[in-house]
Amino acid sequence: MFLPKYPDNPTPPPAHTHAPADPAPAPVRRSLPSVSIDQKTVAAVLVGGVVLTALLAAVAVTAISVAVAAVVLRSLLRDHRRR
Repeated sequence: MFLPKYPDNPTPPPAHTHAPADPAPAPVRRSLPSVSIDQKTVAAVLVGGVVLTALLAAVAVTAISVAVAAVVLRSLLRDHRRR
């Protein structure tokens, strides 16, 4: 009852089949230039990472302290208005 109905004759094969006349030559692989990493580069990356992490932590601490100050001021003003 709920079975799909298939067509009687299958789809005919395509009239044109593509076959390349000449095989394409293999692409030439170029080697990447060598990158030398010395101790100064590693130290610079580490120092940069530490500085960026410290800046992010400072921004997070500042945002938290501003939020706490806003909550305290809000509660003080609410208590002041009740009197």
